[in-house]
Order: sequence, then structure tokens, then C-alpha cells
Amino acid sequence: MTAATGRYAPAPGAAPLPRMIAAQTALEARMLLRHGEQLLLTMIIPALLLALFSSVDVIDTGPGERVDFLAPGVLALAVLSTAFTGQAIATGYERRYGVLKRLGVSPLPRWALLVGKTGAVLVTLVFQTVLLVAVALALGWSPRGNPLAVAGLMLLGTAALSGLGLLMAGTLRAEATLAAANLVFVLLLFFGGVIVPLTEYPDGVRSVLELLPVPALADGLREVLREGGWPAGSDVAVLAGWAVAGLGLAARFFRWE
Repeated sequence: MTAATGRYAPAPGAAPLPRMIAAQTALEARMLLRHGEQLLLTMIIPALLLALFSSVDVIDTGPGERVDFLAPGVLALAVLSTAFTGQAIATGYERRYGVLKRLGVSPLPRWALLVGKTGAVLVTLVFQTVLLVAVALALGWSPRGNPLAVAGLMLLGTAALSGLGLLMAGTLRAEATLAAANLVFVLLLFFGGVIVPLTEYPDGVRSVLELLPVPALADGLREVLREGGWPAGSDVAVLAGWAVAGLGLAARFFRWE
């Protein structure tokens, strides 16, 4: 307020950092949920796969109901589709069209922009999880285990796959990111322990697959939701290692132009 006029003078400046991150997270979440192809990838395909393979006896999923094996795996697939595939493709094209370059000169720090993108993934995953759990329950799923363990695994899986998706989007061309992200999605759908148990593969192949984040997430969720126990320490270690590596490399090598 000026002494001469008694009126408030304008005081331009950046908003507090938490408010900027919250606003960016909300914007990124709206953008994710508005794209029809993104909704197909993140919501519809996992739900259809869950319903289809729970109803058709084409894969030996071991003792118990098929949905008890498939539901945790499809939850891991949902994390893959949103945190990795969807985010990598969207961010890759934002980088190509210069959106990230413009945001890079805004008051929002670049690391906070990456935090906002990861936060948007978590918001989307909440909707995904509600939908998939509803479908699984309708198919006769009987989950058990500690919800906090499930939440912890989902957060670790999101951090790991989000970091890898941002790393891909920030280092490859948009077209290459589109092709590579979809290829990884398809490969991990069949070789990530989502639909087909890892025990169906030879020992050497299984040992390699167990070191990947999606099989570790699927096995960890299965141990909690199907067996009522706690995730194996090896699964948690794999997810934590990928989270640190993915986010660290994304922050180091992400190119904004």
C-alpha cells in the first residue's frame, strides 16, 4: 500500500513453490484424462484384459481363482500404462512441439515440472485403481492383505516407471519414443508376469525378468493381495533400485529442447 494514495500497489512475483507444483499437477492430470487414446491405454485395455482372461481358461494361473492371480498383475499393468507408456508419449510430443521449452523459462523450476507430471500420474492411477478393483470384485476377486503395503508398492512402481518414461521422453525423438514405449508395453504385457506366470518361462529367462520393475511389482502385489503376506524384500529392492536409477537419470539427462 502506498503512503500517498492509501491504495494497494501491484506486487508481481511468483507464487509459492507448493502452489505452483499443485497447479501444474492439476493441469497435467486434466491433460492426461482428456485424451481419448490415453484413456484407452490406461483405463479400458487393462479392464478388458482382466475381464477376458478371468473368464477364459487359456492360461494356468495356479491354484485358486484366475481373477486372484490376474487382478494384481493388471494393477501392475495399469502403473506401466500410465506412469511409463502414456507419460513417455505425451511428454515426448510436448518436448517436440516446444511446450517444455516454454515451461522451462517459467518461474516453475524444471525439477518441479517433473514432480508435477509424476503427481498427475498418481491422480490418474487413483481412478484406474478404483475402476479395476470394481471390475475385479464383480468377477469374484477376494483380496486380502495390508492396504498400506499395496499403496507402498504402487508408489514405488510409479516412481520407477515414471522415471524411466521421463528418461525415454527426454532423450529420444517423439516418434522413437512412441514406438519404443508401445513396444515395451506389449512385451511386458506378455513377459512381465501380468497375464502369464513367470514360472512358465525357463529358469534363465525368469531370472532376468525378475530384475525388471513390472514383474517385481506384479509379484509383490500378488504376495500381498493373493497370499495375504508381505512383499518379498527382493521385489522391493528391485523397485527401489529402478526408482532411484530412473528418476536420477531423468533429472540428469532430460533434454528440454
